[in-house]
Amino acid sequence: MKIAVFSTKAYDKEYFEKHNQYQFDLSFYKVRLTEETVDFAKGYDAICTFVNDQVNAEVLEKLHSYDIKLVVLRCAGFNNVDLEKAKELDIKVLRVPAYSPHAVAEHAVALIMALNRKIHKAYNRVRELNFSLERLTGFDIYGKTVGVVGTGKIGAIFAKIMKGFGCKIVAFDVHKNEELLKEGVEYLPLEELLSTSDIISLHCPLLPSTHHLINKNTLKLMKKGAMLINTSRGALVNAKHAIKALKSRQLGSLGIDVYEMEEKLFFRDLSEKIVNDDVIARLLSFPNVLITSHQAFFTDEALTEIAKTTMNNIEDFRSGNELINEVKFS
Repeated sequence: MKIAVFSTKAYDKEYFEKHNQYQFDLSFYKVRLTEETVDFAKGYDAICTFVNDQVNAEVLEKLHSYDIKLVVLRCAGFNNVDLEKAKELDIKVLRVPAYSPHAVAEHAVALIMALNRKIHKAYNRVRELNFSLERLTGFDIYGKTVGVVGTGKIGAIFAKIMKGFGCKIVAFDVHKNEELLKEGVEYLPLEELLSTSDIISLHCPLLPSTHHLINKNTLKLMKKGAMLINTSRGALVNAKHAIKALKSRQLGSLGIDVYEMEEKLFFRDLSEKIVNDDVIARLLSFPNVLITSHQAFFTDEALTEIAKTTMNNIEDFRSGNELINEVKFS
């Protein structure tokens, strides 16, 4: 099979070629899949996309006209795919449901530790021979209440790590995790979790019900000075409302690895360009905000699992096997 791989970086090519055990004919394109770039897919049997590629109705119509029957996502999220249109056109959509939940959970913890102990500021100071400790005060993580919003694989691992710090763990999810319940995690309504937690970490998918889950109303419910962490999906947080909460000191600190408008920014070097995004610019101006560019997943183990699962997904489609990682419209 001939596969067009969109939004590729050097590491995508490295890991895909290393784990191409089925000898697929892979072509790597740096461009993001959009209505303007979909013509690159002509002549291929399938396409492979990432989190910020556009797989909307218009793109799917073009893919269908090119006789492409398969879209493989090398990520867990699928909110950028019009599943209803894919079903209508009989285009199969497969994903990587889990690659390294430990990687994302550990990155969330890293954001907490760096923000709290101001590691990023201290690093820059020492490089300039500034060894002052002024304004670097943090707090003990031990004994704090940590709210986990979403207790699937990643959220559950994060909860266990934070429990190891000696934290009280409270959680919110529409489905309670029995393993966490056995470990003493208390499930609360979202409003109560927000009002009692010192640290809140988001680990839920982006759905219509969770879009802008963190907004001006829910921010007001938070304990004054609380820390908010998001390593899940950018649109869970209304960034403009978060800025207002930071300015009023209602929100104590913010650590994000995802951003609602990241498709125009993340995964590219813009250091020599003017970025026309006033929201990200304002966020970067706060000393109590730490932003990483969607790197929570970025470990050797995760990249290996993504490549292997993607190749297995394609082979299952080619061989007519059960599509265990298919995403269906419902």
